[in-house]
Amino acid sequence: MMLTLSQIITAGRQLTLLTGLSLSSLNAFASEHNPQSLDQKLRMKLAHHNITQVIPPPPQPPALVALGRNLFFEKEISGRRNISCSTCHNPLLGSADGQSQSRGQGASGLGPARRQKADEYFQFLPRNTPSLWNRGVNQWTTMFWDGRLGGTPETGFFSPAGADTPQNFSSALAAFTIIPVTPDEEMRGFPGQLDSFGQVNEMSELANDDFVQIWELVTARVTDHDGYNELLADAFPGVPESELDISHIGEAIGAFMSEEFTALNSPFDRYLKGNSKALSKRAKRGALLFYGRANCVNCHSGALQTDLDFHNIAAPQVGTGRGDAAPLDLGRGAITENPADNFKFRTPSLRNIELEAPYFHNGAFAKLPDALRHHLDPQNSLANYDASQIEPELAGMFVNDDDTINTLLSTISPELAISGAPLSKREINQLLAFLSALTDPESLNKLNVVPDKLPSGLTLAD
Repeated sequence: MMLTLSQIITAGRQLTLLTGLSLSSLNAFASEHNPQSLDQKLRMKLAHHNITQVIPPPPQPPALVALGRNLFFEKEISGRRNISCSTCHNPLLGSADGQSQSRGQGASGLGPARRQKADEYFQFLPRNTPSLWNRGVNQWTTMFWDGRLGGTPETGFFSPAGADTPQNFSSALAAFTIIPVTPDEEMRGFPGQLDSFGQVNEMSELANDDFVQIWELVTARVTDHDGYNELLADAFPGVPESELDISHIGEAIGAFMSEEFTALNSPFDRYLKGNSKALSKRAKRGALLFYGRANCVNCHSGALQTDLDFHNIAAPQVGTGRGDAAPLDLGRGAITENPADNFKFRTPSLRNIELEAPYFHNGAFAKLPDALRHHLDPQNSLANYDASQIEPELAGMFVNDDDTINTLLSTISPELAISGAPLSKREINQLLAFLSALTDPESLNKLNVVPDKLPSGLTLAD
């Protein structure tokens, strides 16, 4: 075949270029354009960090799941009969609610549209609603942003209820379900407030730490309702109604959440199973950064991308804050009372992270790219933080004085440091592509989870 003069010149230039490259440059060139080499590098990284397939939780008894499904959407278990678990953990909103900080009692509506109701007394819940994805997996042994609840059947369970914490749970997820019914601003209702039918709320005059009394009243709401008789009998055969307590309610809701919110069929899961085509080239390069120079794996370790530990990432101190430190939120430090733990929060799993906006314990970032950039450069992120991206009523609540900023940055977890040069825009996009590959497509449409009606006859929506 005869080459044209132009083709000969072009070939000569390419030969000159290639012969002038160093051996390392040639290797980099080959890696960039050789998919097999890219997979080899990534699989070596995954093996080095012991990233393997996630063992899913065991299948739950269908009758227990059926009861839990109804209770998850049931407003009868809230003091005012106006809020259910699904109000904050909406299956259509990534198992959260799309708000920086959740709105509980005194508000109506769902998701980002939820707002204070007329002139009712209202206060924000102090933190962003965490998702429920994969919480039934065995390694999940602590709950909440500050880890104030957790345990296993072997070690026992701990919670804000202290010695009153029931111990006959099968998992921390089941134990978690019985706590949100107790705070007045969340599900129980404030003193003097009537329920949604204008009737007396028998729980409203109790205190937040009257756990046993609240749990007994919640249980009675369920067991005394004829609509739940058959569901309870099927879920707990042979257990007399008089012996049912809040732990049975929690077990049912936990079984439903474990069954419905296990999400382990993402492109990354399929890659871990051996399908090298499951990830795009961009996602693979993002994974190499994640498990390499960006050092994301320092905290987001394991196959669920969390070490379940607590770290200070210098999150903007925006929103209401929590407890005695408000408007600051000391996170883990408020639980351990150890100043070294101040501003530490549990590492979230990154599974389905695309579905969980806004991000951080207080919903400080509305968009995932901005949350990622904060991890890569917290100092610059804090200096340029835009508080208008959170709930409008909270936008003015931003503690950014020099002392607070200096404390956040001087005590930041060293695990956040990247290796080498800052990531380029292209590399950040590659990381985002990998994070996108952690989304299980079956999680995108959960409309089938919502029951047509509830045994209590209460409405599903406000």
